[in-house]
Amino acid sequence: MLDRVSIRVIRAPLTLAAKGLDKLGVTANQTTLFGFLLGVLALPALIVSRYDVALFFIVLNRLCDGLDGALARRQGITDAGGFLDISLDFLFYSLVPFGFVLANPEQNAVAGAFLIFSFIGTGSSFLAFAVLASKRGIENPIYSHKSLYYMSGLTEGTETIACFILFCLLPEHFALIAYVFGAACWFTTFTRIYSGFHTLKSAP
Repeated sequence: MLDRVSIRVIRAPLTLAAKGLDKLGVTANQTTLFGFLLGVLALPALIVSRYDVALFFIVLNRLCDGLDGALARRQGITDAGGFLDISLDFLFYSLVPFGFVLANPEQNAVAGAFLIFSFIGTGSSFLAFAVLASKRGIENPIYSHKSLYYMSGLTEGTETIACFILFCLLPEHFALIAYVFGAACWFTTFTRIYSGFHTLKSAP
């Protein structure tokens, strides 16, 4: 829901940073992999309840996720790069709630499982439509710079990042935040399924 706004805000600084990295020979795929490795480091920090350290690596991961896209627009968007980026993104999204479950399974296990369950809904509806939209030649005029059809919803990347930040700032309220955000994710899933089905049904 907020991605269109956040993209406009961060595009200029990311483009400037990507220009410098491009001159140094850094590629978009390298940035994607490096960002994922940084994100993975949030897991051990979460397990030992170092939420400040986890937040640091989460923010770095999301920064790299923005930079790899800016680099790809300079160096050329590829299907392979888009596949790598979205695959590692979804793995990272599940890693964060899993870390909170491991940190406090008695309090967080059910809420964390519900949130990961909800991510399956948003992720599968997003990717399934992207595949079929590509097959039908359906283009998205709003996110034309993306390597695959970027289907909007109530919970997008910006909202997910905000949720993860809240987790780290208010870890004692993880369960409540996870249930609320998970419910919002299911709203996104059902609206995507509805709109995606009718879009594909009416497409030539």
